[in-house]
Amino acid sequence: MTGKDLQGAGPQKLLSPVLSAFWDEPESWTLDTYRRHGGYQGLRKALDMAPDDVIAYVKDAGLRGRGGAGFPTGMKWQFIPQGDDKPHYLVVNADESEPGTCKDIPLLFSNPHSLLEGIAIACHAIRSEHAFIYLRGEVVPVLRRLHHAVREATEAGYFGKDALGPGRDLQITVHAGAGAYICGEETALLDSLEGRRGQPRLRPPFPAVAGLYACPTVVNNVESIASVPAIMDRGKEWFRSLGNEKSPGFTLYSLSGHVARPGQYEGPLGITLRELLDMSGGMRPGHRLKFWTPGGSSTPLLTDEHLDVPLDYEAVGAAGSMLGTKALQCFDETTCVVRAVTRWTEFYAHESCGKCTPCREGTYWLVQLMRDIEAGKAELADLDKIHDIADNINGKSFCALGDGAAAPIFSSLTYFREEYEQHITGRGCPFDHSRSTVWAGQDSSAHLEVNA
Repeated sequence: MTGKDLQGAGPQKLLSPVLSAFWDEPESWTLDTYRRHGGYQGLRKALDMAPDDVIAYVKDAGLRGRGGAGFPTGMKWQFIPQGDDKPHYLVVNADESEPGTCKDIPLLFSNPHSLLEGIAIACHAIRSEHAFIYLRGEVVPVLRRLHHAVREATEAGYFGKDALGPGRDLQITVHAGAGAYICGEETALLDSLEGRRGQPRLRPPFPAVAGLYACPTVVNNVESIASVPAIMDRGKEWFRSLGNEKSPGFTLYSLSGHVARPGQYEGPLGITLRELLDMSGGMRPGHRLKFWTPGGSSTPLLTDEHLDVPLDYEAVGAAGSMLGTKALQCFDETTCVVRAVTRWTEFYAHESCGKCTPCREGTYWLVQLMRDIEAGKAELADLDKIHDIADNINGKSFCALGDGAAAPIFSSLTYFREEYEQHITGRGCPFDHSRSTVWAGQDSSAHLEVNA
């Protein structure tokens, strides 16, 4: 389901399909289709501007990184030192692999030229002649689409010799990773690109100064770069007319879980989950929202009390979570919070690179305790213990993987501590229907009905 599928009157008017505008067309991934929809017009305008002017234009537009942190894209480009006589590199992070996050892969599969055009513009801006796309290796169909798109764009003259002007060549390399979640961390990605084990680097120096091959490097998310052509073509004022002052523009919301019509919904920053659920038919028939994640499993979960929180960086942060990748996982009242958090914790323990002690040891022990709590073999004191372990990981690990592992623990204990206690006192999961125990504290009427 894409934004275009739901255009029209009513709440659907909130959607603003740009990246997903023609995903449903036959052969949407081809150069001909992309050109027919105005493709590579933004690049033409950018090449008529000085590189520094392009950076300033993207900065003025207010584009923020769509990979999780929301750092201003133009400002990141501005950090690249000039006149240093070193090669500059652009690296696109397409190693999408967090539970619930599923926007970059369909974008690359359906509209890869939006990324390639954005790469050409960004390379012109930062004075780079070589760009890399680091793609998660398991998604072989996307890898083939990307190779096909690069070949088309090269044959059309958008890449290769003199692509960015006389004497300014542009080479692009598509690299398939080996399937490690940690390589989504930008410095681990760079180590992997250089042929080493993917593990986070100590910073400083930051990639902008010493990144790939110890040269100035910009690392951006797929959606961040793919959004640049529309800004250059339609104008920064148009971009700022969407969203709000601090979080302008359009973005892809990945709606998944117990919803009637899951899919990609492209709209301005600042719409709410309630509005998205209205457009997607609500929760599955006969069920109610219990909890959800605003940006994948590494962001603190929220509840039905937060349905009207604007989905922008500031509002979600004020609500106690992070917008992240806008991976909106929705869970209904049949879901066991402890079971869900245990599965997420198992993922982070499995994907920990093992470089730092807090994450390597902490995630292991969190898994052991969470499994005991789920099975009813723990003690009430173990709830404080998992909180303490998560606190010893959060902010103390080499990279943000540790923070992501701690986030579901903290937030689930905040909102659903009673459910944790019931697992312990009731000797097992109250949602396990194979058991005769009934959780007297379960009251489905306490959850807000959001069915359309």
